[in-house]
Amino acid sequence: MKAQIKEKTEVAKGTLMVVFDLLGREVDFVPGQYFWIELLNPPYDDEKGPRRHISIVTSPNDRGVLGLATRVRDSAFKRSLAEMPVGADVDVEDPKGDFHLPEDTSKEYIFIAGGIGITVLRSMLKYIAEEKLPYRITLLYSNRDRESTAFFDELQEREQRIEGLKVVFTMTEDPGWQGETRRIDADFIREQLDGDLGSYTYIVSGPPGMVNGVADQLEGEGVPEEQVIRSRFSGY
Repeated sequence: MKAQIKEKTEVAKGTLMVVFDLLGREVDFVPGQYFWIELLNPPYDDEKGPRRHISIVTSPNDRGVLGLATRVRDSAFKRSLAEMPVGADVDVEDPKGDFHLPEDTSKEYIFIAGGIGITVLRSMLKYIAEEKLPYRITLLYSNRDRESTAFFDELQEREQRIEGLKVVFTMTEDPGWQGETRRIDADFIREQLDGDLGSYTYIVSGPPGMVNGVADQLEGEGVPEEQVIRSRFSGY
């Protein structure tokens, strides 16, 4: 279906959030799903072409729009997206995918994000806040530095407004950061929790190496595989 770029916002240094107007159409989706987008007449092209699938960063309550957030790097798709103006036409497809916010609010969840992997979790947290859902969540979010941490201020505000949410940032290469600086591993996770590792359900989102490393450690510590949900961002 046809859509247009509605707004573009820098949500961290080198990270762009783009919201697409569906031109009067509304689509239903579950937080965690993705959508396909094709840039029309992009200024740059490469062998991968102008079509990508990207996790939705907006909430299902943001009716009539779909949004994404991405690190702006050297691929033709990203360069084109960064330069295309508000009002530019694109094609989008209905959201799909079976990775989504679990429905069971009786469990305790650990959300683990590396870099741009926060996007899919941002969609979930935004929806939880809007619907006032009784989830209990600890978010562990790793970045190189404060400047490159997408949605930093928003997540701090969410922590104040969502009773069951705890947010822990770690900056691995920021000499001015006064908080955690370690990479996320099983020991780091254990220190943030009140119970043993096996008492929680984990959603791990980020680059494949980070996701697989953290998830494999958790499973190596005895956490059942079905309690570790992986979402890998391979880049585009």
